[in-house]
Amino acid sequence: MPAYIVSVVEVTNPGPNFRKYTEESARLAHSHGGKYLIRGKSPSVVSGTLLEKKALIILEFPGMENLRAFYDSDEYQKDCKPLREGTGIYDIAFFESPAPAKA
Repeated sequence: MPAYIVSVVEVTNPGPNFRKYTEESARLAHSHGGKYLIRGKSPSVVSGTLLEKKALIILEFPGMENLRAFYDSDEYQKDCKPLREGTGIYDIAFFESPAPAKA
């Protein structure tokens, strides 16, 4: 069943490290079966203030095993993740798709 990384990000320093982080993490996520469903700021926040000036990222994986293989990998933890230090505020959570409803 699909699994998701959901991130709300306020980028405070969109410099070279941030750009490299987005490129490298996307490449690595794709190598683990990940695909972006949403990636960026909303052109129209219609209610509330949480997403003002923030980006929403929803990254789908075939399953939680793929998601954890990506996130827990040495390449992500040691090479990619440190690139985002000092670039913004990252709120990140993992979700599994709910089981299909029984008819």
